[in-house]
Order: sequence, then C-alpha cells, then structure tokens
Amino acid sequence: MTARPLGRGDLVTSLVFIFPLLIAYQIGVLFTESINGADFVTSALYAAVGRDRTLYLLVWFAVAVGFVAAIALVRRRRELALDEATPVMLESAIYALTIGTLIIFVMQRLFGLAIDGDLRPACDSVVTALGAGVYEELVFRLGLFAGGAALLFRLGVRASIALLAAAAASSVLFSLAHHLGSFGDAFETHAFVYRLIAGLLFAAIFYYRSLAHAVYTHVLYDVYVMVVQ
Repeated sequence: MTARPLGRGDLVTSLVFIFPLLIAYQIGVLFTESINGADFVTSALYAAVGRDRTLYLLVWFAVAVGFVAAIALVRRRRELALDEATPVMLESAIYALTIGTLIIFVMQRLFGLAIDGDLRPACDSVVTALGAGVYEELVFRLGLFAGGAALLFRLGVRASIALLAAAAASSVLFSLAHHLGSFGDAFETHAFVYRLIAGLLFAAIFYYRSLAHAVYTHVLYDVYVMVVQ
C-alpha cells in the first residue's frame, strides 16, 4: 500500500480555493479583533508593522498579488481544476449540515454520552468562523495529520497505521486546544469527545476529499451553528 499523507485532493488547487477565505479573515480581524487560537501569524505580523492598519493591509495586498502571480506561473506548467470551486462548496455545505447530527448520534448510540451544555463553536461572527476553518485545518489537518502521517511513514510505519495514528493524535490535540488558555472552554467530557469526533471527521474529509473540502466544511459548519442555534 502506498501512503497518501496529503490525501486524495490536489493540494495546490485547495490552497487556491481557500486563499480568499484567508484574505477575508485577515482583513476582518482588524475590525473584530478576534484572532483564532491556531493563528500564529496575525498577531506577530501586526506587531511587526507597528500596529499600523494601513501597512498591515498593504502587506496582505502584496501577499495576494504574489499569490496570484504564483498561480499564473503554476497554471503554465500544470492544470488546476478551478472549475471545481462550486462543487467543492456545495459538497462541503452538505457535510456542514450533517456533521453535527452524525457526531451526536455516535456519542449517544456508541458511547452512551449524554449531550449536556452548549456545544456550539466559539464563533460570534463570520470572521471567527473563517479563522477557525482556515487556520485550524491548516494546523491540525495539513500540518499535524498529513505531516504526522508522512513522518511516521518515512520512519517505517505501515501506511495504514501511520494514517490512523496521525488522525487520532491530531484530533485529540484539536479537541484539547479548545480547552487551553484563558479563552478556552472548561473541560467537560462530552465537549471533548464531541470535538474529538469532529476532528476525526474533518481528517476523513481532508484525506478522502481535499484540504479545501475540510476548510469549507469547517467554516460553513461554524457559520450554520452560529446562525441557527
């Protein structure tokens, strides 16, 4: 069996699809001052430019121009399935609308855990949902899951074991991260298990579909729960 630590989706195309979400978040944080816990970039960059909003925006404008130029160069060498953007978003919307029900079903029927308290994501705006979707998927799915699986495979671990171990470890850390720091939630078993299962599902979406599917599912799920509940 050949290891596929980056999943079955095209990573470059996924990065193209999620880049507008990243830019929207980076601009939005200037007005909401709500930075995602997995975002290690914004605060450092904002401090580096002397907390100057104009300069901060100019930096991201330069990044956007550079990114577009890079994509133009890439397209000369390879084909990017840019026409898949709408199908990706529609498929992700389906996942977002059903993932919560699936997690609760697993918790209640398989683990016998009662759903006590509020399990809504800590999002109070679309900007915080964007930050959660983009940065948490980049850190926990692309970095820890895919990177961890690739590392284990290179160390000689069988591909299937490497993927399962990386998925489990990244999902545990994903859940724990929501209970750390001064803004973290108080630890409760049902909340930890809920997010652990969510992490496993995001990892499955990342692996079997793409990074873009995982990011859009995460963002749309957070927005849906924030609006409906």
